[in-house]
Amino acid sequence: MSPKTTKIMQIANQPDDGEIDRILYTYGGDKSSLIQILLDAQSTFHWLPQNVLRRISEQLGIALSEVYRTASFYKALSLVPRGRHLIRICMGTACHVRGSPRILGKIEQFLNIRAGETTRDMRFSLERVNCLGCCALGPVIVVDGEAHGNLTPAEVEGILNRYE
Repeated sequence: MSPKTTKIMQIANQPDDGEIDRILYTYGGDKSSLIQILLDAQSTFHWLPQNVLRRISEQLGIALSEVYRTASFYKALSLVPRGRHLIRICMGTACHVRGSPRILGKIEQFLNIRAGETTRDMRFSLERVNCLGCCALGPVIVVDGEAHGNLTPAEVEGILNRYE
C-alpha cells in the first residue's frame, strides 16, 4: 500500500472521540488497563490511529509517548490500517518443514499482496508469525482467530473465499 493511499485511509477512517470514550468508560479510567484498552480499540477500529492514541493518553493521564511505546511493542496492535480479516500464517519450524512457505506463496498470489500488506479493498491483511502454538496442525493459518490446519496450497482459495 502506498504512503498516499495510507494517508487517505487514515483521514477517512478517523474514529470519533465518542467511540473511543465508550471503550475508556468500560475501564473507568484505570491506567493499569492500558493494554486491554488498546486491544479493545484495535478490535473496534482494526488499527490504532493517532487520534485514538492521543485520546487514550489524555483520558488516562498517561504520556502519549508511553501509549505509543505500548502500542508499537505488541504485534497484536497495529499503527497502520488493517483489513477486515487478519490472516496470520505460522512460519515456525514445524509449519515451515510441513510447507508453510508454499501456503504463504499461494495466499500472496491469490490476494495479490505480500506478507505485511493489506489488500486494496481493505478485506484482508496478511502477517507472518513465528509460532501460533499449534504445531501438530502445521502448516496452519489463523483467520480472525479461526485456525485452519494441515493445509495444502489447493485449499487456500476455498478458505479465504469464506471470508466475504
